[in-house]
Amino acid sequence: MTNLKIITVFQKLGVLQKGHFQLTSGLHSPEYMQCAKLFEYPKKASQVLQELLPRLPQDIETIIAPAIGGITVGYEMARLLGCRFVFAERQEGQMTFRRGFALSPGERVLAVEDVITTGGSVREVIDLAKEAQAQVLGVASVVDRSQGKANFGVPFVSLITMEIKTYEPDHCPLCAKQVPLNRPGSRQG
Repeated sequence: MTNLKIITVFQKLGVLQKGHFQLTSGLHSPEYMQCAKLFEYPKKASQVLQELLPRLPQDIETIIAPAIGGITVGYEMARLLGCRFVFAERQEGQMTFRRGFALSPGERVLAVEDVITTGGSVREVIDLAKEAQAQVLGVASVVDRSQGKANFGVPFVSLITMEIKTYEPDHCPLCAKQVPLNRPGSRQG
């Protein structure tokens, strides 16, 4: 699948949205990637994620992901690879494995996320894996919005790379035009 075809699929499914959005970072943007919309259609999600498989490291034993965006991506990647899946979630502001999830020393893991912007949540999950002495083979995402800035110290692959314009709220042309603001992120506040 070409990048253009993937973007077309994302537009059709409502993954790539147009409007006026406040991102988790607090910045404003005319576009928003809502990867959860992809997983409304499991067959299509599977087809899209299969495009990542040839680019992944070999011998992955476990997929690890941050909640919430990484859960559906992680589950489907683990299903496609036939391996185990665990996720970390925030407890008192800090990423942790809960629900009885744990990693073993030497376990070969791949960290996954839906959209990488700064990579902060993925870094936290990688740190948990390193604390457990697991071997982090790499990071994979559906969308890389970091503009090449995300560095995890391991190989990083994404299905597509997108540059999405962002604005400080005080300098947002959409605010100046009084376009209604939408706050779609998972960390509302």
